[in-house]
Amino acid sequence: MDWKHYEEVTKKIYETLGRESGVKIIGYGNQCIVRGKSGVVHQIDVLTAHSDGIHEYKTAIECKYWKDKVNKDIVMKVSEIIQDTGINKGVIVSKKGFTPDGISFAKHKNIGLVELREMQEADWEGRGRIKLGVIKSEVRSPEILKIIIDNVGANKKSEKVELDKVTINLANGERVLFREFVNKFKGELLKEKVNKIVVKAYEMRGANLINNQNNSVTQINRITLSGVLTASNIKFHPVDEIWLIMKSLFEERSFTISKKGIIREDIKRNK
Repeated sequence: MDWKHYEEVTKKIYETLGRESGVKIIGYGNQCIVRGKSGVVHQIDVLTAHSDGIHEYKTAIECKYWKDKVNKDIVMKVSEIIQDTGINKGVIVSKKGFTPDGISFAKHKNIGLVELREMQEADWEGRGRIKLGVIKSEVRSPEILKIIIDNVGANKKSEKVELDKVTINLANGERVLFREFVNKFKGELLKEKVNKIVVKAYEMRGANLINNQNNSVTQINRITLSGVLTASNIKFHPVDEIWLIMKSLFEERSFTISKKGIIREDIKRNK
């Protein structure tokens, strides 16, 4: 593992742990740039966000795949970044842990500290190296049943189109890819009950449908989509070796991460 892989693994872990509580990854890697109040641009390794329904809270995660422990200088840097950008929380993830002054300063500045590293011999005490068992999982998939485009013109002939090559020009001048429009509806289906057929009509008065394959333009008034959320159960027998251990210093929580990406909280170690 190198530093780039370490950042990617960190991102996937926080993405998985945050899924149930509504935490999402909104930025990652070299492309995750935030401009501060000072005008200075800061690169954030992993940026997450969650909402309480009223406010959005962001967390900046700094990854350090170093041979040495992280000291107070890095904690100070992260503290200054979140203060400049208005990000609500800072977390530092380190392969080798933290120096005593780094821990003290992080606690003072309310910066979270997380140790994420490969398993060592001492970590195996009381743990099985291989995880065996049956895992049942429900896979939910939104499916489009029908798309009806209303008021295409009495003399308009039917034509076959590819969704990725169709654009909707709205009356306000906004251009929307038809595929994005359909994906938005699929996202709404994910909030519905399984097997419930959902029909939704979108008023499009004054809009034009453009087939980019032949540049044909059709005036439309309404698009009606119908779809359903399906679910299927899968069962598999994993044979999975534990790979990483993750410890949150101040929250006193510990997790093991397998090579297949399965994350389990280490309850016994927290008692």
